[in-house]
Amino acid sequence: MARAIMFQGTGSDVGKTVLVAGLCRLLANRGMTVRPFKPQNMSNNAAVAADGGEIGRAQWLQALACRTEPSVHMNPVLLKPQSDHGSQIVVHGTVRGAARGRDYQALKPQLLASVLDSFERLTGQADIVLVEGAGSPAEINLRAGDIANMGFATAAGVPVILVGDIDRGGVIASLVGTHAILPESDRAMIRGFLINKFRGDVSLFDDGLEAIERFTGWRSFGVLPWLKDVSRLPAEDSVALERLSAGGGAGVTIAVPVLDRVANFDDLDPLAGEPGVEVVFVRSGERLPAHAAAIVIPGSKSTVSDLLRFRDNGWDRDIAAHVARGGHVVGICGGYQMLGRVVRDPLGIEGGASEAEGLGLLDVETEMAPEKRVETVAARSVRHDVALSGYEIHLGVTTGPDCVRPALLVEGRPDGAVSESGRVFGTYLHGLFDSGAFRAAWLGELGAASHGGDHRAIVEAALDAIAAQMEEHLDVEGLLAVAG
Repeated sequence: MARAIMFQGTGSDVGKTVLVAGLCRLLANRGMTVRPFKPQNMSNNAAVAADGGEIGRAQWLQALACRTEPSVHMNPVLLKPQSDHGSQIVVHGTVRGAARGRDYQALKPQLLASVLDSFERLTGQADIVLVEGAGSPAEINLRAGDIANMGFATAAGVPVILVGDIDRGGVIASLVGTHAILPESDRAMIRGFLINKFRGDVSLFDDGLEAIERFTGWRSFGVLPWLKDVSRLPAEDSVALERLSAGGGAGVTIAVPVLDRVANFDDLDPLAGEPGVEVVFVRSGERLPAHAAAIVIPGSKSTVSDLLRFRDNGWDRDIAAHVARGGHVVGICGGYQMLGRVVRDPLGIEGGASEAEGLGLLDVETEMAPEKRVETVAARSVRHDVALSGYEIHLGVTTGPDCVRPALLVEGRPDGAVSESGRVFGTYLHGLFDSGAFRAAWLGELGAASHGGDHRAIVEAALDAIAAQMEEHLDVEGLLAVAG
């Protein structure tokens, strides 16, 4: 059996995903066989695993950091929110159904066997497994039946390191408070703590470390500085969108309406990384900027509901005016479906309204169907004749006259649709802008220059830079000793 260590946080978004990814790359660079594991993830940012099925995009990134293929066993339970009260449940990469929050709490004990099975499979493949928790173990109201934090750690016998985010403030209280609130059996699983996202002179926090150690009896495994290279990695979930600014006001503007159930929004990362491009994320209640050269509508977990909300915001009028001015529009996955004349969900698969009028920018229509396409694919741009690669995760079949002008050839089959003007197109391919050649060609149509590099190389370089910082600032040997 491989050694294992689990990283839990004092709250959500404290940097656990990046921490595990960086340590995966660090240990892989040392020549170790490493596997990431997250028992339960909640995110609409999903990826396609090499063995088929869906996992959280974060575990795809961590597998990349390990230099191994992603597997459904790296994230055995994935919850994809469809509404404020319910989520689709994906187990071992396959949809098992949907449940409201209270109903899911009753299901969790049944899912523990699936979680432990996946963990055992990974431990048989690796020298060490790095486990990421979800939320916080201090949510003691959710402790009964827990499979994401201490429930998993105690069942699998995996030691825990607690992660605190100093950037948000109150890190001493959050760590000491977690110690105080945990039952003794859970507290005994924690071997120490580390501090994340420190800005400035780390020595100024020496007294803080001593205070935490004094109150908890836990040892420190280091203080990580604010890592600027994190901005080059895909974010785990839409929490990150709440902090995005509207950009610096330089270069060609690309507007992105932030949908309520936005999915796989890291499709926009390659555009945001271009020096001559300003990606503006437009939130509910705001107008789509009139000066934008292009509008990109990202994927959605609830296309019909998000389409209705799109109209409530008046974005349908904004986008019609944008097209009338000669602007460009791209729809990806659910965004592609919204560009058509209508989206129907007669079987209630998404759990909301059964039909919504589309934006009418493409002469196509979509009907949701139970079968979900989940696969990694190779593609080619019809217009630009350049190669791409990406993945598809979608429900629904889109047909109509504009499909005679496909945007791409995906594994040789037509995909997507293009308007007669050529300025509006939709596709089911996620990862569309990762290809430097395609991105440069499309941005050239907007009058913007591109560095032309493939985005995967940028992510790889960021992982190496983060791993180097962790070698410098963390007690890696101490962590390895804790893992056994």
